[in-house]
Amino acid sequence: MNHSFDHQYWREHWATGHSGPVMSDAPPHPYMARELAELPVGSALDVGCGAGAEALWLAAGGWHVTAVDISSAALDHVRNRAQRTGLQARLDWKQQDVTRWQPARSFDLVMTNYAHATIPQLDLYQRIAQWVRPGGTLLVVGHAEQGSHEHHHGHDDAGHPPAKASVTAQDITARIPGWDVITADCVSRTVSMQDGKQVSLRDVVVRAVRPSSS
Repeated sequence: MNHSFDHQYWREHWATGHSGPVMSDAPPHPYMARELAELPVGSALDVGCGAGAEALWLAAGGWHVTAVDISSAALDHVRNRAQRTGLQARLDWKQQDVTRWQPARSFDLVMTNYAHATIPQLDLYQRIAQWVRPGGTLLVVGHAEQGSHEHHHGHDDAGHPPAKASVTAQDITARIPGWDVITADCVSRTVSMQDGKQVSLRDVVVRAVRPSSS
């Protein structure tokens, strides 16, 4: 399977069942409420927003959200869900390759949930961290590294991610020296796939605040 994470990969990803009703109406990741519920609302950037569950959760809480994805099909789902829920006024959509795109402003919150790009995973996180305003928050949810005997070159039937898309919390925090790290966890959880299978996931969750002086 091609895991180049380029535009063609994501076009195929959304064209081969991943854009079905389960995905398009999926709830936000549980880390959203745990990590962000107490933050004051403001401006947010969702990098690699996919079907938009997390962006919509923020919008429902009063945030103004810029949702960015390389896939037009993914953004169509966000728009449709926003219209159904009456949240379109709090959402902006941008079809962009975040390895090249540069926002014109910084944000109170920059988050990414399982986003992968053509650049190395940690380089992606370091890049988007630059878009957090001083005093703002970065939230990264990613695939945790498996044990060496568990590494995979592509998502398999059990949902294991490719090794190059997997990281540790320590690797992420090393890319943002001087930030106030609030959360740096590896969390296991079980989710239901579209075919009804139960899949165990290991997630990295990092939340950090950019120094006000930076």
